[in-house]
Amino acid sequence: MILKIALTKGRVEEQFMELLEKLQIDITPFRNKQRKLIIDLPGYQFILAKGPDVMTFVNRGVVDLGIVGSDLLMEQGNEKNELMDLKIGQCQFILASVAGFDVNAPGRKTIGTKYPRVAARYFDRLGQDVEIIKIEGSVELAPLIQLTDAIIDITETGTTLRENNLVVYDRLTKVSTRLVANTMALRHKKTAILNFMHELSSVIPES
Repeated sequence: MILKIALTKGRVEEQFMELLEKLQIDITPFRNKQRKLIIDLPGYQFILAKGPDVMTFVNRGVVDLGIVGSDLLMEQGNEKNELMDLKIGQCQFILASVAGFDVNAPGRKTIGTKYPRVAARYFDRLGQDVEIIKIEGSVELAPLIQLTDAIIDITETGTTLRENNLVVYDRLTKVSTRLVANTMALRHKKTAILNFMHELSSVIPES
């Protein structure tokens, strides 16, 4: 039985390849893929996709499983689809801005982010009404050019923030790569999916 898996291209793809190698799976087709977007391995077919599209493929049933960051699952409201934490691609949501920013200062603030829903939920918990501006590129620019008062973004090491003289004012939810499933696939391919999860669990890093 073939499992069809949507895999986020880029860093997630590279780190997931390391897990497959630990399982003694030959990933040569990935190394030689050139511009191919569909990669076949024994027992698996991987569809390489941008992160935001992975859950579209999963929810529409064109794949059985997806491998995607929990940041996107949170933004899309798809956490219910999670099967397991692969503990790769680890980073964290943060609130950052220039020196002197005060999140509790009076007045309506403007927040730049790639994750407007995540940002809205955060400020709702603080009881603050903010204006959220969605930014697709370098979010760090927003407070530097006074487009926004602060940003909500994800960071792994904080290097980019420090190099741009931005200060982290709060640390939100931690982020990592998750395995997610299509509901019908869980019924019809349950054994294959459970076997796949069991294999992955043996090579997932502890932290």
